[in-house]
Amino acid sequence: MKPLRYAVIGGGINGLAVARQLLLDDPDVRVTVFEKEEAVAQHQSSHNSGVVHAGLYYEPGGLKATLCRRGVELVKRYCEQNALPYDECGKVVVALGEEELPRLEAIYRKALANGVPDVEMIDAARLREIEPNCVGLRALYSPRTAIVSYGQIAQRMAQEIEERGGTIRLNASVRRVIERGDQVHIELQSGEMHPEAFDSAIACSGLQSDRLAQQSGDAATPRIVPFFGQYYVIDEAYKSHVKGLIYPVPDPRFPFLGVHFTKRIDGQMTIGPNAFISLGRENYHGDRFSLRDIADYLSYPGFWKFASRNVPATLRELKTVVSERIFVREAARYVPALAEVGVTPAVRGIRAQAMESNGRLVDDFVIRQSSRVTHIRNAPSPGATSSLAIGEHIVRNLIRRD
Repeated sequence: MKPLRYAVIGGGINGLAVARQLLLDDPDVRVTVFEKEEAVAQHQSSHNSGVVHAGLYYEPGGLKATLCRRGVELVKRYCEQNALPYDECGKVVVALGEEELPRLEAIYRKALANGVPDVEMIDAARLREIEPNCVGLRALYSPRTAIVSYGQIAQRMAQEIEERGGTIRLNASVRRVIERGDQVHIELQSGEMHPEAFDSAIACSGLQSDRLAQQSGDAATPRIVPFFGQYYVIDEAYKSHVKGLIYPVPDPRFPFLGVHFTKRIDGQMTIGPNAFISLGRENYHGDRFSLRDIADYLSYPGFWKFASRNVPATLRELKTVVSERIFVREAARYVPALAEVGVTPAVRGIRAQAMESNGRLVDDFVIRQSSRVTHIRNAPSPGATSSLAIGEHIVRNLIRRD
């Protein structure tokens, strides 16, 4: 009997996790990963905060909640087994005003329902014990929230895939996936057809997921609308002012978490990210733009509906884009001693956010499937935390569910 052949499109952390899981579960399968760049993990996998999210915010029972909690377990184990750094530095979600307390309590209830370990509500005195320079009325404390380098994890997975007999094709950008009868064919951007046919394909193409899906016959929506988030590293002399992670209580008027303090796995302390519309899906340095990407969202009715509902929050975020000082002071509301700290621009992430035509941001993970092709259509944060669990879920519950 011929071994099953799988194509995985995308060499980011989710695509690598799927490919690895296929080889773990059946060492006889043939797996080919198609990656458009000259190395793996060049996009969202290496442009993020590095936080291993514990599962505080996600709707109990949803894919995000389920796969995040499983993902934490798998990421921690993978780091231990491969001598990769994993730091349980802990996290506080801090309420500055009375109006935020009901929202903080709601997050706490979700965290309990999701089985987040050791999470607790704390008062101002206990907050100062954990983060001596932080101010706030109350906080939710998650001591098991951790940090890693997802880029390192992805690099190790790529090595493991090749060690297990898989193939990673670099500089191989895929235009579409073609399903014909009991075979799947891969057409590259060059117009060339990959010479080998496959039994199944899994598309994990992140910022390009909607385009690849639509060109391959899937629905046009949800559409990816890119939002960038800038991080800054604070002056080395002040990094000890924050011990772990300090987050605001999310504003319900805006779908992102807000500027916060994040310890990095190299020991540096960062402030960020803000969240603003990006001039390109891959505009990581802020000095480029893509007319195609801009035209895509400006011509999308969903974008204008979203924008019209979020004018106050958009103006707030715009201030942090145009002024570094305002950006820092936004975070320093939680650590006033850092209001004038010097900062250096660091990584800029691009969030591949799926948006419906009515302007609603898709909150949960979206994984769609035909008989032989699976598309990850939405996997924003905690997508990296959940990556190994996403791979496990796709391989064991979708592809091989029969």
